[in-house]
Amino acid sequence: MNAVAPKISFVSLGCPKALVDSERIITSLRSEGYELSKTHAGADLVIVNTCGFLDSAKAESLEAIGSAMAQNGKVIVTGCMGAEPEQIRDVFPNVLAITGPQAYESVVSAVHQAVPPRHDPFVDLVPDHGIKLTPRHYAYLKISEGCNNRCSFCIIPKLRGDLVSRPIGEVLREAEKLVKAGVKELLVISQDTSAYGLDIKYAPSMWQDREVRTRFFELARELGQMGVWVRMHYVYPYPHVDEVIPLMQEGLILPYLDIPFQHASPNVLKAMKRPAHQDRTLDRLRKWREICPDLAIRSTFIVGFPGETEEDVQFLLDWLKEAKLERVGCFKYEPVKGAPANDLGLALVPEDEKEARWHRFMKAQAEISTRIVKNRVGKRISVIIDEAGPTVAKGRSKWDAPEIDGNVYVASRRPLRAGDIVTVKIERADAYDLHGVAV
Repeated sequence: MNAVAPKISFVSLGCPKALVDSERIITSLRSEGYELSKTHAGADLVIVNTCGFLDSAKAESLEAIGSAMAQNGKVIVTGCMGAEPEQIRDVFPNVLAITGPQAYESVVSAVHQAVPPRHDPFVDLVPDHGIKLTPRHYAYLKISEGCNNRCSFCIIPKLRGDLVSRPIGEVLREAEKLVKAGVKELLVISQDTSAYGLDIKYAPSMWQDREVRTRFFELARELGQMGVWVRMHYVYPYPHVDEVIPLMQEGLILPYLDIPFQHASPNVLKAMKRPAHQDRTLDRLRKWREICPDLAIRSTFIVGFPGETEEDVQFLLDWLKEAKLERVGCFKYEPVKGAPANDLGLALVPEDEKEARWHRFMKAQAEISTRIVKNRVGKRISVIIDEAGPTVAKGRSKWDAPEIDGNVYVASRRPLRAGDIVTVKIERADAYDLHGVAV
């Protein structure tokens, strides 16, 4: 009973979906008596949850594995890069084990083999909602694994497989536990949130003594009854998304959609093999904003995709000015090993031209963002506090997701704590952030 508990050091790389995988692995290990170490050197072994989406992400993952090997020597690798273990074994042949993404049981089994658990049921207690790697006041809620889309630049289906939706009853029970544990904001994530339930034909599932369909609208409606902020990520603009917009206007879920447009030019979108009817997107955005004027759209775009011409870039910039998206990120195209885009036979865009196009894009979007945020000056908005401060706290509006969007800096005479939701009068704005006073 007095034996020292084995310690695990954990590195989690990549997207929020990978972070949820890390949370599940850590929750399982903690329930068996393992402790988390803050350093590799003081741990019995190290787990590295890798990202394998881009070559730069793979390089970061290999660097993390190398650091763990150098500081500890006993390393288990999991995550997207683990779907192709040879690229890890070629560099680090002595890692203890390699598992693919979502392979929670395999990771735990590998840990058992390397460092057997010493479970003490009187001490090793895990909260009902599991171990979270996010701050206490917000949490990612993963509703599915994999993806049915076959975008030419992406290898996610190869790494994570086709769409596998979690039954809605299971998702809602997890959400309920999180809310009871003090979570104030639920961030719904998947690879294609609007396709939720398609693979199981929207099968009903039991929730609170009634049947609810495993479907995007029903998910939004039920989460909206839990009394917390609900934010939707990775939503493709399919027609049935129209049903959810009135829920935003009613205040049930946040007026925020993360839609990965990636481009606007029909020629580039065709080469990318993007889903949904992009030619109708502007009309759909107008319709949504008529229903919910407060709606904010965040998106990501890629410039420099093979075959992209100057005409395509200008089309994208003109589209951007018309769409007036609130939050936008842009990436320079990076070829991914194994992606179909490598075999399209299209002309490659030189690196210096990618860089120039990226700067043009960001300049155009900065002008749009500046006009939008300046319209918030003088208004009173709700803000969730992320970080307390002596006189100024940092938070986010309902139009801002953590770590990827803007911030609201809140001056206050009373102390504000992380997780507080306060009313703030906005006094000034810069290109992306707001500054105001708690009222």
